[in-house]
Amino acid sequence: MTDRIQFDPHVLAGKPTIRGLRISVEHVFLALSNGVPDVELLADYPDLEPDDLRACYAYAAEVIGNERVFRVPARATA
Repeated sequence: MTDRIQFDPHVLAGKPTIRGLRISVEHVFLALSNGVPDVELLADYPDLEPDDLRACYAYAAEVIGNERVFRVPARATA
């Protein structure tokens, strides 16, 4: 699924885009997080497909899953 997410240094400065289109994963998530329904997003960008949105979610899950988590030491109490 994440093969739809591509990186090209000549397209949007290398940000992850959908199938090489000038539509970034970031743009999709910003629109969705601002309440734009996915059907409206797909209508506004006819090159986008439902599988592209699913690929954005899969990409985000993969990025978050690969984050390094650091243990925070407990605070000393007085």
